[in-house]
Amino acid sequence: MYPLVYIARHGQTAWNAEARLQGQADTDLNTLGRDQATGNGRQLAELIQNPEDFDFVASPMRRTRETMQRIRAAMKLDPDAYRTDPRLVEVNFGDWQGFTFAELETRYPGARKTRARDKWNFQPPGEGAESYQMLLVRVKPWFDAIERQTICVAHGGVMRTLFRFVLGLAENEAANLEIPQDRLLKLDGKSLEWL
Repeated sequence: MYPLVYIARHGQTAWNAEARLQGQADTDLNTLGRDQATGNGRQLAELIQNPEDFDFVASPMRRTRETMQRIRAAMKLDPDAYRTDPRLVEVNFGDWQGFTFAELETRYPGARKTRARDKWNFQPPGEGAESYQMLLVRVKPWFDAIERQTICVAHGGVMRTLFRFVLGLAENEAANLEIPQDRLLKLDGKSLEWL
């Protein structure tokens, strides 16, 4: 059973807008992404009466840190008073990072089809590249160790693993979930709910 956790995906980046595989490339929010982060912060300000009861944790990547800072500013809190945890970084797409699928098809013909066959367990080429299953193994111990109410800013891949290990969603379903950047995901006990 998990304590109450609100999880936000980082706001949109230029690479999101271009449908580029970001993975662990350290990109920045765009204008829309900044607005999304502030909007999530405003919603949290309405939901939470005592923010001092919450732990605030973000992935250490620039896009997640700026999202957290904007969330905290919208909650009228010190933007920098949060911590980071490296286990929350996005899945590593290895040699595929920075490419769109159209560009990958030119470089690696059949790449999209190969990945689609078993998207959850597919590991792209390149040093350090991960599958979603490998990401789950990295991320789950962090969630399992949560002891108090938490606000977390992470990534789409991290949030997909939640649907797999909290709800037991099938691998293919979890891998293909759309993860919005302008909504909060509420984890409470053994339930997950989009707000």
